[in-house]
Amino acid sequence: MALAEPSILDEIESAIRLGSAEKHIETAQRVTELFLSSVGSFGEEQIDLFDDVLERLIKTIELRAIADVSARIALAEISTQLAPVAKAPPSVIRLLASNDEIRIAGPVLQESARLDEEDLVNLAIAKSEQHLLAIAGRWWLKHVVTDALLARRFPSVSKRIVSNPGARVSAKGFALIVGQAESDPELAVSVGVRVDLPSPLRRQLLRSATDIVRSRLLKRAPPDLFEEIQDAIASVTAGIDRQMAGPRDFERAINFIARLKESGKLNEDALRGFARQRQYEEVIAALAQMTGATVDVIRPLMQSLRDDGLLVPCSAAALSWETTSAVLESRYAVGAMKPSDLERAKNLFARMTPDNAKRTLRFWQVRSS
Repeated sequence: MALAEPSILDEIESAIRLGSAEKHIETAQRVTELFLSSVGSFGEEQIDLFDDVLERLIKTIELRAIADVSARIALAEISTQLAPVAKAPPSVIRLLASNDEIRIAGPVLQESARLDEEDLVNLAIAKSEQHLLAIAGRWWLKHVVTDALLARRFPSVSKRIVSNPGARVSAKGFALIVGQAESDPELAVSVGVRVDLPSPLRRQLLRSATDIVRSRLLKRAPPDLFEEIQDAIASVTAGIDRQMAGPRDFERAINFIARLKESGKLNEDALRGFARQRQYEEVIAALAQMTGATVDVIRPLMQSLRDDGLLVPCSAAALSWETTSAVLESRYAVGAMKPSDLERAKNLFARMTPDNAKRTLRFWQVRSS
């Protein structure tokens, strides 16, 4: 049966103008069923027609829905029916999504592909915590949407986002979550095992975490994060947290090292001097410049408590052990490495060849890019 048949159109117009609440609901349900029965064969023009008709019916029902339980139930059923339909009427979906009743808005907020990023951001700004929770459960969310959700600072929404593997979170968003997690052990564990949580924020989280939270993090850590979390906990426990935990001005250091290279003064002696003065940014920028890598590749090697990774760019730059050991120790704000750790690193360094180190560094650079 086509919607365009005069009898159906006449019935809808009559229901809107003269019908009772029960007639409005019955007509909306009938139109929805008619749409769902043939949606696979509809073109855009037919979908637009259904969109216009259903939108008018739903707006009429909404006027009664505040006081009419049956009207709310009917709208919730229509929302549930249309939510998984890829070609659902778009204006109807937006109308349902903006309804203050979460039973009506929830299904389309959580599932409908008709809601775009702009729709979701606007809803995140204006609607209730329950509406935000529904959006946070969508199978895929981009940074712009999670930023808008997190800006409302509902702990329940933060928990839903970090437990959603399809939710992308920006560094700004993660920083907000980590701040909330300081007083919320459950959130701390959930965000701590996210593989996309930036390493500096993971260390910040671990610094304020209790021993119980740290233990739970290790138990729940995926294999590719276990070692990083274990190293970070060891660093915090030993009281030797790295200099790089704070914000860093790498742009200044990169520009300075570039000028040094242009003047012909960037060499091993200069790098060793930076390392001995514990000039963290300059060491990273100089190593990157001398090896043809980027700061984004060298910095994580400086952040790790393991020594073998940082030995690679030192070998690729053909540095002496004297300079390499100074670079290793420059990772610490104060103090020095244990003699046994230095000796082990020296033996590893001696077995490396510059050519193999260069190949490894090129691979890391490609992977980073």
